[in-house]
Amino acid sequence: MRAVTENAAGVDGPEAHAGEGRGAAAPLLVLRKIVQILDAFSIESSELGLQQIARATGLPASTCQRLVRNMVAEGFLDRVDDRYRIGMGLVQRSAPGTFGLDLVALSRPVLQALRDETGETANLYVRSGPYRTIVALAESRHPVMRLFVVGMVMPLHAGSAGKVLMAWDPTACTEAVGHGLGRFTDHTVVDVDVLTAQLADVRELGYAATFEERDAGAASISAPVFGLSGELVAALGIGAPLQRLGPGDVERLAPVVVASAAEASRRLGFRTDVRAAVERTG
Repeated sequence: MRAVTENAAGVDGPEAHAGEGRGAAAPLLVLRKIVQILDAFSIESSELGLQQIARATGLPASTCQRLVRNMVAEGFLDRVDDRYRIGMGLVQRSAPGTFGLDLVALSRPVLQALRDETGETANLYVRSGPYRTIVALAESRHPVMRLFVVGMVMPLHAGSAGKVLMAWDPTACTEAVGHGLGRFTDHTVVDVDVLTAQLADVRELGYAATFEERDAGAASISAPVFGLSGELVAALGIGAPLQRLGPGDVERLAPVVVASAAEASRRLGFRTDVRAAVERTG
């Protein structure tokens, strides 16, 4: 990749001279401006004219023009007539960063932080047919706790993590219903209409909270984890004895679980504008 000089990249006048005295500050200033230009593009605004880029970034027109010209030369942007879009050169350079992304490894610090903040066991679940499986966890330090182990397989329809997986994946709901809604406790939902209504509520709330659906005396709260392309990849949540996680605790703990799931999504490369575009296009 060719080096981009400060002046050629759009740092001129007082900024360039000030940068000489600040050492590494000027290159950082150039990078910040490049990031501003890249951030101007989105799913909704995938092609922009030079004036649109300048307005979106707030950069002076001359600085914006020089930066854009250099970014086209480096493949960061592609130009078609008088419009620009994210360049294939940038896409190709970023591709190696997506190889080997490990859901478990990237989520582990989030699970540990969630466990430490709530005091309860934090779990990460993925779906396989009508079942959900724990693929990672951070165990509670309480002497009395719900027992979870990596590899534990559970039904989708009984428990908050399964309801999250069904709420954001219609295929999961179809497979669970087709497999049969078995009863585990008096609180297990086995009526399809009731389950469908619950899943609509889960989507609206952004999380699921369940009590004694799979095991008596147990409760959980879970939220969705999305991947790079906006697809649902997992459910993340906490499980605890009912005496520490009752209906009265949901208002306090649900936002913590939702924020942790959002952080796990961010670590996987998820962007909210991508998800919104996926939902609009169906």
